[in-house]
Amino acid sequence: MYASGLHQHRFAPSAAVAPAVAALWVNECGFDTAGVSIPRAEPHLVVRFGPSARRGLDFHAIGARQRAHRKVIRSGQRTVMVRLHLGTHGAVFGVPSSVIADRIVPLEDLWGVAATRELGERLFEARQVPEVVAILEEVIARRLPASEAHEAPTQLALDAAARLGTARVNDVAKALGVSERTLRRVFREAVGMSPKEFSQLTRFHRALREARAGLHVDWAGIASATGYYDQAHLIAEFRKIVGVTPRAFLGELRGAASSTTGRERGARSET
Repeated sequence: MYASGLHQHRFAPSAAVAPAVAALWVNECGFDTAGVSIPRAEPHLVVRFGPSARRGLDFHAIGARQRAHRKVIRSGQRTVMVRLHLGTHGAVFGVPSSVIADRIVPLEDLWGVAATRELGERLFEARQVPEVVAILEEVIARRLPASEAHEAPTQLALDAAARLGTARVNDVAKALGVSERTLRRVFREAVGMSPKEFSQLTRFHRALREARAGLHVDWAGIASATGYYDQAHLIAEFRKIVGVTPRAFLGELRGAASSTTGRERGARSET
């Protein structure tokens, strides 16, 4: 989530959860502000403290998203975000990614009332952000299998995802020795979107990284370097994914970043 007035703490995932957790951070909001969330294929576990949460604390799973999400973040809200690696949805949430794709699902619907009640009681007692992070990591670690090996369908989807950023869907299917139909079915189940949609989102993120890296943005050059047919193609896909032109969206993110503070943190440190 990008918004003005946010103070962000980033934590390096501990070794116990690193196989499943790609990133972990905490946002604290100082005043009511509009925010934008960039869509991603990876699922997220979200814990909210504050006025927007039921009874002051709630938990949700957020599935793969293909569109930007904008909302007002309330003053005093603290949000813990856990981004999972692709392919770990089954272990952490207990359901295929397709079940939660483009949805925000209460965690009790996935983990059960007893497990989420216990988690809530522990988090209510936590006094510091590192303690909250440690509790979440402990709960996630308990759900992970002893082996990091993925089931065959999930591994097929991951192998395809690694290729889809630079290759067409039919070429990826041939390289993996399956039909396009099989690839589409397995991929949607494991990732929560089609291979084509994943490829579009991957291309979007690549272009956005290029644009945010420089002060003077050459959109035509970025389009050529990141797999778009031309600048018009890039603009059309940005409008589809985030609802505005690339230039407008970059301005939206830069405006939020200019008034957002943050720091990198170790998994257990408060530097």
